[in-house]
Amino acid sequence: MSLLLSQTKSPMNTTRNFRDRFGLGLIAFSLAGAITPLCLAQLPGDVVTFHNDNSRTGQNAAERVLTPANVNAGNFGKLLTVAMDGKVDAQPLFAKALPIPGRGKIDTVFAATEHDSVYAFDAQTGAILWHRSLLAPGETPSDPVGCGQVVPEIGITATPVIDRKLDALGTMYVVAMSKDSTGRYHQRLHALSLPTGAERSNSPIEIQATYPGTGDESANGLITFDPRQHEERAGLLLSNGTIYTSWSSHCDIRPYSGWVIAYDAFTLKQAAVTNLSPHGSEASIWASGAGPAADAQGNVFISVANGTFDTQLNAGGFPNQGDFGNAYVKLTPRFPALTVTDYWTMFNTISESDQDLDLGSGGIMLMPDVMDAAGKVRHLAVGAGKDSNLYVVDRDNMGKFSPNSNSTIYQELPKALSGEEFGTPAFFNGSVYLGSVGDVLRSYSVIKGLLSTVPTSVTATPFTYPGTTPSVSSNANNDGIVWAVDNTSPASLHAYDARNLAVELYSSNQAPNGRDQFGPGNKFIVPTVANGKVFVGTTNSVAVFGLLR
Repeated sequence: MSLLLSQTKSPMNTTRNFRDRFGLGLIAFSLAGAITPLCLAQLPGDVVTFHNDNSRTGQNAAERVLTPANVNAGNFGKLLTVAMDGKVDAQPLFAKALPIPGRGKIDTVFAATEHDSVYAFDAQTGAILWHRSLLAPGETPSDPVGCGQVVPEIGITATPVIDRKLDALGTMYVVAMSKDSTGRYHQRLHALSLPTGAERSNSPIEIQATYPGTGDESANGLITFDPRQHEERAGLLLSNGTIYTSWSSHCDIRPYSGWVIAYDAFTLKQAAVTNLSPHGSEASIWASGAGPAADAQGNVFISVANGTFDTQLNAGGFPNQGDFGNAYVKLTPRFPALTVTDYWTMFNTISESDQDLDLGSGGIMLMPDVMDAAGKVRHLAVGAGKDSNLYVVDRDNMGKFSPNSNSTIYQELPKALSGEEFGTPAFFNGSVYLGSVGDVLRSYSVIKGLLSTVPTSVTATPFTYPGTTPSVSSNANNDGIVWAVDNTSPASLHAYDARNLAVELYSSNQAPNGRDQFGPGNKFIVPTVANGKVFVGTTNSVAVFGLLR
């Protein structure tokens, strides 16, 4: 397989072939009156990707069991825990009424561990339906590679992604890191049958890539992806028949650079490669586990971490060497190319990178379409990073770079958060929710195309490091609940009224005798809400919460 551009057929054509062969459709759902195409062929109530959809809104709008009236310590609590063989850093995923051979249709939860295992279990009983190790013979999970951020081993860190309609059975895509007996490191993309966990045809494949450049990881004008130096931390993205992987480093240990590597979801052939610092260094994709976002047209939006940014711009306003450190970037698939077609970064981007105050610590969320005060429909994205500012970009005109000010951005709320952001915003019914380090969880209202300049509600208590990535459950626009996990020891699950975060409906610390406690915190875990249950990854299990009677 060619390391750079092995695919001869456009993934857009592959997407059409999916529809012809398997009846694939692009399912849509309503968010505050807007229709958001998911491109994941999911069923209502499923959670098949990081933060629920390709916009990364964190909302399950098909939750008809859990309501503000019944989520309280008297009616709701921990039902069981399902043991795993390692840390569950990836967000648990959920498939409703999945046909399991010999068992019928079962609500199924999928959990991936840092021990390179994937589990499928019954959401009602916790019974293991299947368990697959993704280690090749003689391999172990990777060691921490000299970094204390993912310990004691690195296996599967990134949230997988599921397509339920591929091959009429469903497929899970997952990236696993391992180390063989000779000391060689591997990064592999796996495609697993959803009902059984068996490897699909052509699976797995080794992650390999090259790209023209003279920066880190380069020799003789060519950069080569080093599987030892990188980790797939950001969740996988499935958009229009293409799987996107995006890569961080280990503790900023150089050499490394900012890779995005795409694959045809059907054939697993490499579709495209881009590098966001080809003539510099760093500029990787961390996002505290958040997956890149994608719009209905297949444009991909990524928050890039600290690294080289070329302040000398070409005639189009782009960095003249193609180095996009500390920026929001828009990638457009023009296979076999994956091209940066727009971006934004702050006027003092170099200084912020030098101080490690980058945008890349948090994920980016695409808001549903909104109308501004002039009646113009806006396509916006929102995010925050380590400088505690809240940034809103216009996805149709992101603003690029000005050396003088941030006036090119659509909206900026300076110091809107009281801590650094290591999470992803959530959205529900015209409000954006964020929880930074040591800060309360905050909601900001969207009014005439702009975020309110002050929070419309906040929680009574703050969240410790790394803050929290909230999820939202609702029945369409009704019965909204904001769910958040605090990384304490023991960890705690919280539920708030989405209309007013000052109203705490439930905390796992409320029940007597530690009934609902579920162990120490897990850094970037995101609660998954589906069909009357809440699933929370821990250091050695998945805790399952629901109505007690």
